[in-house]
Amino acid sequence: MNGYKIILASESPRRRELFSLITPDFTSVSSDVDESEGHTLPAVDCCRTLARLKCETAAKSFDGCCIIGCDTVVEINGLTLGKPRDDDDARVMLKMLSGETHTVYTGVHIICPDGTVNFAERTEVTFSELNETEIESYIVSGEPFGKAGSYGIQGGASKFISGISGDYFNVVGLPVSHIYRELKRLGAIMA
Repeated sequence: MNGYKIILASESPRRRELFSLITPDFTSVSSDVDESEGHTLPAVDCCRTLARLKCETAAKSFDGCCIIGCDTVVEINGLTLGKPRDDDDARVMLKMLSGETHTVYTGVHIICPDGTVNFAERTEVTFSELNETEIESYIVSGEPFGKAGSYGIQGGASKFISGISGDYFNVVGLPVSHIYRELKRLGAIMA
């Protein structure tokens, strides 16, 4: 049971599916913002800033509701990786991740009538070594597109993952447990 109408400022199928684990009673809306601005910031600041912008954009249309905005980025060796622009961009990112450990951050911004919260969840992911054939086959699958760091841990890239430390759902794009706890604290969900 919800204390407020809940709006997820994302139409990502992955985020909607994960958010339904928190509550089936929510509305998903598009919240397009220019993400290029955020990518000049360090990864943790980038995802928190973009999550806030998405949330605030959606909040303009929904008064008295609880709005949740999210953004996921990958950081490796001080570089912030967002979604690939094309095959070449995906190829570069996958080569960077090959045989390395990287950090996935999902920034979350929540605006409720009883308060606002902004945080970033952090998960470490280790890739095994990828050869050229694996990279090219994965790019041809189309899965890298629309995903931070050019991969989806819940899909074909699962075979490349040799280790993970932290919240798996964070890597998919929604830190379910942390958001649930914050929504309970803010009175958006009665449990």
